[in-house]
Amino acid sequence: MHTIASNKLAQLFILLKKQGYAVIAPALRDAAIIYDEVETPSDLPVGWTDAQSPGSYRLKKREDDAYFGYAVGPHSWKKVVLPPRMKLWAARREEKGFTISDTTEAPRKLALIGVRACELYAMAIQDTVFIKGDYVDPFYKAQREKLFIVAVNCAQAAETCFCVSMKTGPKAETAYDLALTEVIENKRHYFVAEAGSRRGAAVLAALSTAIARPAEKTAARQVIRKTAASIKRTLDTDGLKTLLYENLAHPRWNDVAERCLTCGNCTMVCPTCFCTTVEEITDLTGDHSEHWRRWDSCFTMDFSFIHGEGSVRSSNKSRYRQWMTHKLASWHDQFGSSGCVGCGRCITWCPPGIDITEEVKAIRKNPA
Repeated sequence: MHTIASNKLAQLFILLKKQGYAVIAPALRDAAIIYDEVETPSDLPVGWTDAQSPGSYRLKKREDDAYFGYAVGPHSWKKVVLPPRMKLWAARREEKGFTISDTTEAPRKLALIGVRACELYAMAIQDTVFIKGDYVDPFYKAQREKLFIVAVNCAQAAETCFCVSMKTGPKAETAYDLALTEVIENKRHYFVAEAGSRRGAAVLAALSTAIARPAEKTAARQVIRKTAASIKRTLDTDGLKTLLYENLAHPRWNDVAERCLTCGNCTMVCPTCFCTTVEEITDLTGDHSEHWRRWDSCFTMDFSFIHGEGSVRSSNKSRYRQWMTHKLASWHDQFGSSGCVGCGRCITWCPPGIDITEEVKAIRKNPA
């Protein structure tokens, strides 16, 4: 482990850019902390934090100059490898037939800075979906291979976080190139850095660092322990798949249906939801056609539409039940893990504040 003084963090940005990476990191935009392309550490939300609760997200100033003193916002890193909207190909009418052109943009070298532990697990889950099965998404795979990941161990959790229950945080364990723990104590502000790959070790060796002293390592561990202890929201996963499968007719689904707006916010902010649809866009002449892929949601009426039958999940109840049982139960059957990493985004960004952990508790308390 090494230490990096906070005023030397810019070296990391400069070095990554020299190696051809565009730097994507948390940034303050429109009263939220999102992921965007940045130039220097000063573009980070320095001195800002977030206050989250069911259906509520607010920013407020901190009493220090922490670079990463907040939890997660409405963006997840899936937008990097699974863009919300992407042109797959286009066709143009010729004198005899059509000419097909592949218009997919070439993947860029991207350095992701500020990736939290739960998000690393989410990326691993999406890897299983897109590149570890029989059918590989070529764009996803190509973009995934061009990522340099700088994880940040959480120094603060949101009220809606429950990563401890899901065993996905707050400490980054694997699948990163560099991991940073931000420490602010006794007027000192520094990062304890650890390499997780050969590329990460090479970058770390090129920075102005010092070997971490035992006291500094202890301070970093205390940051993580304090964060873990602050997480009070829980989700009991013991026997959860069976519980949900055996309670598909539970009256709680009617209760949540009365509150759910089927807006799809939970699926849009979720770092593991991967549903998409395709659109065919043509001009009035019929000479040009484009094939686009965009994010979709199991909460939209058309998502479960079957020709000749209509939508097989036409009610709020059936759509919420589908989302939650897939996330926590049938995901295990499909991909061998839960589809939830405990980031809490679906709770924060749900307008009526529906809490997936509370829904599970209600069913567990009085199973049908």
